Amino acid sequence: MLTGKPIAHGGDLGEVRRRHPDAPQPWIDLSTGINPVPYPVIEQPADVWSRLPSREAEQALIAAAAARYRCAPGQLVAAPGTQALIQILPRLVPRSRVAIVGPTYAEHEHNWRRHGHDVAVVTTLEAADADVVVVVNPDNPTGRILPTQALRGVTARLLVVDEAFIDLLPGEASLAGNLPGNAVVLRSFGKTYGLAGLRLGFAVAHEALARQLRDELGPWAVAGPALTIGAAALADDAWLQAAATRLADDAHRLDALLASAGFTILGGTTLFRLASHPKAHDKVEDLARQGIHVRAFGHQPTWLRFGLPAGDGEFRRLSAALQVPQKVR
Repeated sequence: MLTGKPIAHGGDLGEVRRRHPDAPQPWIDLSTGINPVPYPVIEQPADVWSRLPSREAEQALIAAAAARYRCAPGQLVAAPGTQALIQILPRLVPRSRVAIVGPTYAEHEHNWRRHGHDVAVVTTLEAADADVVVVVNPDNPTGRILPTQALRGVTARLLVVDEAFIDLLPGEASLAGNLPGNAVVLRSFGKTYGLAGLRLGFAVAHEALARQLRDELGPWAVAGPALTIGAAALADDAWLQAAATRLADDAHRLDALLASAGFTILGGTTLFRLASHPKAHDKVEDLARQGIHVRAFGHQPTWLRFGLPAGDGEFRRLSAALQVPQKVR
């Protein structure tokens, strides 16, 4: 197995705080694609912390997720975050040729390589000629969206579609509701619902693979609070609709702000924006000195990813840091 230094991710303020101990507080973390206004967490019964997660609570979660993702309950596997599923899948497949459509979320490539697979990162779906094809849809960080018709045309033995950022798109954009025979779909909970620390995600797969995934995860894979909070959130249509409207408005607002500051908008999703700037590294450090953390990319030195600020106060701080006059709303 391959090992190596950890992959850089957003969301960890420790290093940037050490570099800039005098930055204004509190820090604004725009380095992730997580909804900055989370689902309101309901108070948990005291015994949820002292007893094992119940089968009844897990079934309620699966039922809510099946309704949200428009799939059969038997196709769903609940996990402590989609990252756990990304790490398990390469263990279940004999050594294979794997094509990953990129650039994309680096953990996919890392984990398939780590388990001895022959991995190639390709730039188009048409170039993905392999036993296993991996697609992040919408892509992270570019926001590229591949149509379901194109994905259904993939003839690989296994098609892995990571739909971590698809919740805010129309349901027809997902493969989960009409799953091809060779596909497994990964769905994230924490990003759209703003509760990444809850660690909850799902695989949508046909019976044999779903059973293998459950066996690998073992009993009580999802914590009791995650079961009850996830079930309530996934069943809350009104909250999701309101969040989608607010996030779309804020994404447009962020695009306008970044463009005014000299950035070129390259893409992204409703939860994050990808932009370029010829002095991206300088911008990262300048923002950090002002207590704002954004995501840089070593392989694309002009790229920066900005998560959405959480309301007017954070937008005002970002505007001031970028030296862009903030319009009165």
